[in-house]
Parts: sequence; structure tokens; C-alpha cells
Amino acid sequence: MKILVVEDENKTADYIRQGLREAGFVVDVARNGLDGHHMAMNEAYDLVLLDVMLPDVDGWHIVKSLRDAGHQVPVLFLTARGSVDDRVKGLELGADSYLIKPFAFSELLAHVRTLLRRRNVPAQSDQLQIADLVLDLTRRKATRMGQRIVLTNKEFALLELLARRRGEVLPRSLIASQIWDMNFDSNTNVIDVAIRRLRAKMDEPYEPKLIHTVRGMGYTLDIPDDN
Repeated sequence: MKILVVEDENKTADYIRQGLREAGFVVDVARNGLDGHHMAMNEAYDLVLLDVMLPDVDGWHIVKSLRDAGHQVPVLFLTARGSVDDRVKGLELGADSYLIKPFAFSELLAHVRTLLRRRNVPAQSDQLQIADLVLDLTRRKATRMGQRIVLTNKEFALLELLARRRGEVLPRSLIASQIWDMNFDSNTNVIDVAIRRLRAKMDEPYEPKLIHTVRGMGYTLDIPDDN
């Protein structure tokens, strides 16, 4: 599931993004209202987390634009403006819920899951399985044929991304942004090295091979057609 975070406080935005990614969500971050407005209006998200006080375009305007345009994506306001009048205004403009800063991440995650459940978006499973590969997302453990595979945090995140998007060819640029939070530099081989290490641990000792290179495009994880 894909979540947009519109937050101009960098520390808060990074904290939320890291926590949501660790909980298994795909997260985009907009650090000002203009970018947030554009992304919310033009890209498909399952949920928008929206600050109210933003540079240029504020959160009130963004949620009103979304509703005026017929977008039904759930919106959760994250704001220090916690007065009754503010909360009423946000809800009347079309927000679905309100969380006052500062908040515990566990509380934010509970709000996120509740809003997604109301929208009938299936809850995140605690487990992903492809062939004999099993990822325990809660315990951050991977196994094949029942054997534990010891992975670093980055290796597990990379494997989880590939598994969640099974069958999709993921370009190196997307992998770089999702796992390393960086713009892909074509002169770096960090992605290829990470894939090679991951393969050595979770693919080479087993059959069928699950990670595949699509030359000139990127990587995909799936069961080969002949299996």
C-alpha cells in the first residue's frame, strides 16, 4: 500500500517515513504544500498524511482540492493545531481523522491501519510467501525450505520490496529511492552489489531461483514460468 506524507518538518517527515516503511508501506514524502498538492492530485495513494501549516499551499487547501475533484483517498491530518475549531474545520473540509502533534508512532500506525480498514483495503499481512521463500514481516526474518536466512536490515528491506512487487521489473532508480533513500547515480553499483549479496544468501543455494535480472531495466522476483 502506498502512502503520501506531506510534511515540511524534515525530521518529522523522515521519522514518519522510516516507521511506515518498516511497517511495510511504500511511502512518498512531499516537503512543501505545492509538491504535496501536485502529488496528491495526480498520483494514486491509499492514504494521505497531511500537515496543516505548510509553506505555499496549506493542508486545508489540499484536502479541499482533493474532495472538490472527487478524490476519495483517506486523509489524516497531522498537526499541532489541535483546537476544536481546527479539528471541526479539517473534518468539514473532508479529512477523515486528526492526530495532534506530538504523537507516538504506535498511535499514528493505529490511525493508519484503521483508516485503511475502513476503506476496505486489506490489512497488511504479517507474512509474505513466494514458493518456499517466507518473509516474517513482524519479526523481520526470512526462510527458504524452512531454513533461516540471516539478512541485514537493508537486505531484508530489499527482499521485501521485491517480494511485495512480485513480477514487476523494478528499475535501479526505484530500488535506490525506496531502500537507500537516494537518487540513483548510474555510476554507482550499490544496487547490483546488494542484489548479488542477497542472491548469494537466499537464492543460490536453492531452487527455483527467484531473483531475475532484466537486462537494461532492473530486477524482478518471481517463480520462473517453467516451475
